Amino acid sequence: MSTAVAIQSSAHRPSPVAIPANRPRPPTKRSSPSGKENIPHGKSKSQSAANYKSDGNNARARRERPCDACRRRKSRCVIHEGQILCVLCEFHKQDCTFVQDPQPRKRKVPTDAKEETAKKRSSEIYSPALVSHTPTITPTITRTSPPVAPSPILLTTSARDTTALGETLGLQRRQHSKYIGLTTAFDPLLIGLTKFDNRNESTFDLGTLRKVNDHECFIMLPDDSTQQYGHDMDTLNQIEQIVAPHGPALLDIFFRIVHPSFPIIQKELLLERYRNGDRSFSPPLMAGIYILALNWWSHDPSLAQYVKPDASLLEPIATRSLTAAMERPKLSTVQAGLLLLQRPGADSWSLTTQLVAIGQELGLHLDCANWSIPAWERGLRKRIAWALYMQDKWSSLIHGRPSHIFSANWAVRPITTEDFYEQSGTAAQTLDESPEADQGRAIYSEMIALTGIMAEVMDTFYTQVAIADFAAAGRNSTRLILDRAKPVQIRLKEWFAKLPACTRMDAPVPSPSSSSSSSSSSSPSSVSPAGFLHLAYFATEITLHRRIIQSLPTTPDPYLTYICRSAAKTRLISAMDFVNRLKPAHLRAFWHFAAAINFTLIGTFGALLQATAPAREEEAFYNLRLREYRWTLTVSAQRADWLGFAVRMLDASRHMLRGVAEKPAVAEVSSVGVPGRAEGLARGVGGGGGAGVDDADGKSSHDRDRDVEMRDVDGALRRLDASSSSSASSAAVSRAGPSVSFAGFSNEDLYAVPARRGGPGGTMRGMLGHGGEEGDEGGEEEDDDEDEGEGEGEGEE
Repeated sequence: MSTAVAIQSSAHRPSPVAIPANRPRPPTKRSSPSGKENIPHGKSKSQSAANYKSDGNNARARRERPCDACRRRKSRCVIHEGQILCVLCEFHKQDCTFVQDPQPRKRKVPTDAKEETAKKRSSEIYSPALVSHTPTITPTITRTSPPVAPSPILLTTSARDTTALGETLGLQRRQHSKYIGLTTAFDPLLIGLTKFDNRNESTFDLGTLRKVNDHECFIMLPDDSTQQYGHDMDTLNQIEQIVAPHGPALLDIFFRIVHPSFPIIQKELLLERYRNGDRSFSPPLMAGIYILALNWWSHDPSLAQYVKPDASLLEPIATRSLTAAMERPKLSTVQAGLLLLQRPGADSWSLTTQLVAIGQELGLHLDCANWSIPAWERGLRKRIAWALYMQDKWSSLIHGRPSHIFSANWAVRPITTEDFYEQSGTAAQTLDESPEADQGRAIYSEMIALTGIMAEVMDTFYTQVAIADFAAAGRNSTRLILDRAKPVQIRLKEWFAKLPACTRMDAPVPSPSSSSSSSSSSSPSSVSPAGFLHLAYFATEITLHRRIIQSLPTTPDPYLTYICRSAAKTRLISAMDFVNRLKPAHLRAFWHFAAAINFTLIGTFGALLQATAPAREEEAFYNLRLREYRWTLTVSAQRADWLGFAVRMLDASRHMLRGVAEKPAVAEVSSVGVPGRAEGLARGVGGGGGAGVDDADGKSSHDRDRDVEMRDVDGALRRLDASSSSSASSAAVSRAGPSVSFAGFSNEDLYAVPARRGGPGGTMRGMLGHGGEEGDEGGEEEDDDEDEGEGEGEGEE
């Protein structure tokens, strides 16, 4: 498909603006028009007259006062002839007024002198890059109008971009970058001998070298040297045809629900280009945005009445176009891959590894703080880099495979507020300060910090070196694991204690912003996205305790076994209680790709505790809890159908439990070295814990239980040291055999607080003693086929 290229000789860019029919204007003195006001500099009169004639009176280059909404957004205000509302106000279905005074300027990011100098020189030397003569797309949806294929769009570009993308490193329109490492054929000393121009570029036969600082350098290669180049416009038209005329509405859904807590796109820049008719987007990126947004189609009242576009038609196009884009990788390639991996059931280990490799080729693993690139691109690169980091680390956990990102080669600085600033064209950078944006930034930042702790758990307990260390420790493997676990547990405790209030599960749901197209409480705007963050926290704790439980058969100390199993039980019940407390606002929100497996890991941990239970009563306890958990997931899946995967995986784990041998009764199990029932309950090691419920002293049950457990573990380790010094005591324990692995539960402990009626297990709150009223005894055993209850669980209140 050919592309029209218009090169202007002047550095000034015309800015056509539509003239409204009845627009209030301040009284000003004006000279009579000469007829030359709309002639762009550097063009002949004949050329300009032809363009003016074709455009009609729809756009005249004279300054107009923007409406109040566009002034707040710092967006271009366009009113087509004969229309009352501007394009953006019509898009957001709001009043278009001109009554407010100019708003005070928002915070700006200081720009270094080098960047300002580069911009000034660029504007003096190079011609403008993009002059679009296409009208802004109006996102008006009429129910009777059939989907209309978007017409081919004439893109007029100069030989070199000087728009918002022109000075970037990873988002160039017609060329892509590759990082030059220290051991490549381009030796850094030889690069230092090269002469660079005022744009820090040096062109030679193989491409263009671009220095971003004194140490890092990239080579820029033309896109047209790769296969399948030139098909992007056709592919993008295919994508738009599938979703037409609902593309703008799907974009609105994406930026309201997904983007706040997964901010890997420069929102304002993309929306501005979209509104102005620029369609030189990455096809897989747009497909990924549309596919994710379609998950909330039925929840949006403005779209539910229409036929939903078929996402299955978009997925193969997205896959093919992403494969083609990998040959000329850009930041948009990684963005598209990350979005496609967030689809329910679309997790792919192989695609994750490919994205990590592409990210390294783009230099996402490096510190870009002092690079000579736009400030907004530095923030965007950091957000994408940390999203890629989380994708790799959580994929490593849920797939049980080695991570591809190592701390020794990861130089990205921690995320800061400045990294979330938006860039809109040539306007100053601004920060979205809406409540949902603030909450989303906090969730994203805390998820990054939590992922770092989870990565430490994986590196400490699940690498091949760690596995060999524990195997070599033999009977002392549990002690070695506990020694290594203590620092990680302290980090987890501190992370949870410092969580911002807006990231708590009980935090108020942010109300929809005024620019949103829907404001009802039942709309997709009324979502609480903190669920995946807390689920990831429980998955991290379970991954740690899972390794401890796996080592217990080798420990000779029954008291240590008792403490470890009691702590594991506390974590399991806390996680199950968290799932039981989920509300519709939580289930409607965006969930990180690992959420489905993390829900499954809770059930897997319960099955592990059931399989390793030393007594029949304890085994029955975990069996009942797993049935309750399955029922909770089944009810929740009515609002989040992707939870069906967790239900199926839980069924698979329960099927494996049929191979467990029959266990003895608790009376038949030796209780040597196990504290009495009263002592155990006083310590709180046998009763389970809640999900962060605060007591009068201000400490959450998480903190209180963990403090008790850490003291008990330290005491058990001291006890183990004392017992190991006595050979006679050691021999006695050795003769006792596996029967000493007793968790310290009695029948009364397990069922001290019966579950509610109303389903296979009812609510966890009664059992945990967290304000839930106690019901009648509900110990009836039902068949597995009857596990799925039809009633609404407490999570549906």
